[in-house]
Amino acid sequence: QVQLVESGGGLVQSGGSLRLSCAATGFTFSTTAMTWYRQAPGKERQLVAIISSDGESTSYADSVKGRFTISRDNAQNTIYLQMNSLRPEDTAVYYCNRRFWRTYWGQGTQVTVSS
Repeated sequence: QVQLVESGGGLVQSGGSLRLSCAATGFTFSTTAMTWYRQAPGKERQLVAIISSDGESTSYADSVKGRFTISRDNAQNTIYLQMNSLRPEDTAVYYCNRRFWRTYWGQGTQVTVSS
């Protein structure tokens, strides 16, 4: 079964930085494009960033372009999200998943940005 374990969230002041990690098991990670999503209270889950299986191609939601960077380490079966210049509107639970066939979701990791 697919297992996705997010970590690295926390409380940070506006303008600060966090680095999220996602450890993935249960599928062939090195051939799988991956994503980060986030969900704020009362809002739909929102796609934040995408990375191709080899890490060569990335894309971002307009709201995070220039501030967030998605990366991966296929040797460690891990995806990262470096978040800089954080804003209160970035407050959400952050989830990782496969780009396609998102059958299961992990528990996510809470990011709270204070003003």
